[in-house]
Amino acid sequence: MKTEKKTLVIGASTNPERYAYRAVKMLEQYGHPVVAVGKKEEDLGNVHIEKELIHFDGVDTVTLYLNPLNQKQYYDYIVSLKPKRVVFNPGTENPELYTILKENNIEVEVACTLVMLSIGNY
Repeated sequence: MKTEKKTLVIGASTNPERYAYRAVKMLEQYGHPVVAVGKKEEDLGNVHIEKELIHFDGVDTVTLYLNPLNQKQYYDYIVSLKPKRVVFNPGTENPELYTILKENNIEVEVACTLVMLSIGNY
């Protein structure tokens, strides 16, 4: 039995063309509880995308879909959630944030959430 990993998608979108949209759908499909933060407050199926930085309890994984410049405002927020790990999807690589996370004992994973799910190593 696989473990459910509550995942926060940062940079979530209701645009089906975006990888963040596909990640939310695929995480749900694989049975992981999903919470989301994006530019606009809207609903993506069963997932409500929050605009505000809400403190979600029990987040195991944060998966990023923001470029490094847009990540800065989320540094403290991500650390405050105390996730086990943060996944940096292609285009989100950010050595500055890697350092901050490692200093806070948060695992850094530079990978693609969609690929990780599809090959079973999420």
